[in-house]
Amino acid sequence: MTCRVMFVDDDADVRAAIGQSLELAGHDVTLCRAFIEATDHLTPGFAGVVVTDIRMPGKDGFALLERAAKIDPELPVIMLTGEGDIPMTVRAMNAGAHDFLEKPCPPKRLLEAIDRAWAKRAAVLEERRRRAEQLAVSEARGERAGAGLAAQMDYVEKLLIEGALADHGGRVAAAADALGLPRKTAYDKLKRHGIDPADFRSD
Repeated sequence: MTCRVMFVDDDADVRAAIGQSLELAGHDVTLCRAFIEATDHLTPGFAGVVVTDIRMPGKDGFALLERAAKIDPELPVIMLTGEGDIPMTVRAMNAGAHDFLEKPCPPKRLLEAIDRAWAKRAAVLEERRRRAEQLAVSEARGERAGAGLAAQMDYVEKLLIEGALADHGGRVAAAADALGLPRKTAYDKLKRHGIDPADFRSD
């Protein structure tokens, strides 16, 4: 699963430079210039990491950290500032930030922080998927006890596909990659199960 990095900074030059570094490192990058734009992309199943500047016009990075925690308490948020000090670092960590870095931050250090955060996030998402699969199997055995094995497996497959689409904002290609399916097969299964990817898009 590719790590999606949402980078939030009101400085267009910084967004462009960091965005390019992240893309070259193989990440799926979403660039945002403000709190409102960033929150449009946040979902409970966000398959990635948030990196945000602290000082921005309007609502700042701490407001974004708080919103992210409400949407998904296990979503890693890395905070950046050009005016870092010990009290601000303590505040960021107490507020639940995964990491706190000072700008200008060397690309290597930022990428290392993202890799650590993504390892944690990927483990969380995998555990959720495992639990969802177990629940789906349990429900299939209980609520659909009268159905044959093939029907039960179809039910589980449908739930797994819907879960992958929810995790990836309705993007079929990303969901197919996460499930290890060829894209043509994924589209065939969507049609067979009557699943509309548009129902899972946040925008």
